[in-house]
Amino acid sequence: MSGDGLDETTLVLPCLDEGPSLRALLPRVPADLRVVVADNASTDDTAAVARSFGATVVQASPRGYGAAVHAGVEAATTRWVAVMDGDGSLDPDDVAPLLALVRGGEADLAMGRRVPVSRGLVPWHARLGNAMILRLLRRRIGVGVRDIGPLRVCERERLLALGVEDRGMGYPVELLDRATRAGWRIVERDVAYHPRTAGTRSKVSGSLRGTLRTARDIGRVLA
Repeated sequence: MSGDGLDETTLVLPCLDEGPSLRALLPRVPADLRVVVADNASTDDTAAVARSFGATVVQASPRGYGAAVHAGVEAATTRWVAVMDGDGSLDPDDVAPLLALVRGGEADLAMGRRVPVSRGLVPWHARLGNAMILRLLRRRIGVGVRDIGPLRVCERERLLALGVEDRGMGYPVELLDRATRAGWRIVERDVAYHPRTAGTRSKVSGSLRGTLRTARDIGRVLA
């Protein structure tokens, strides 16, 4: 058993058509981390690529970010889980420092705050949407986070016990809402945010339509 706890941690990657990303991402995952790819009705080779690198693949339905996350967390069998976007924009090496915060008792939920490595990575509509969501969260529950957590680490059983119900893009916001109300200590640390893997497109920030759909899901959660 390793002293950093990675061998007791599962990295959950919610994926929709991320075959090209997984080819580049999975070889970079620390060897001790178990990986579950939650395939959310991909039409490309996402599942085949994941299996070729030894990841466990679970099929998640209905289509939606929350459905994929929930299926992946349920499939994990380790004490801790890390949930990370599978688009290649984040570094799996950033899991360990966040896990250390949880294992060390400094946080119940440790999250990465995206810091772009270059200008222009985040479209204007995505920046505006994120800012509006965070403002609503501060007003509603007083949580002072600066991002909605594309990378987060916590105990698996406690996460499931929160009972997050949203199966769309409102999942991370409902998670923050429920965790704050449950008295969880939420800690953020900066993580580098890189360009997506070439040949893939964001389902959220890749278009104004995607951003509006996300805003709809989140608005439903906060209503």
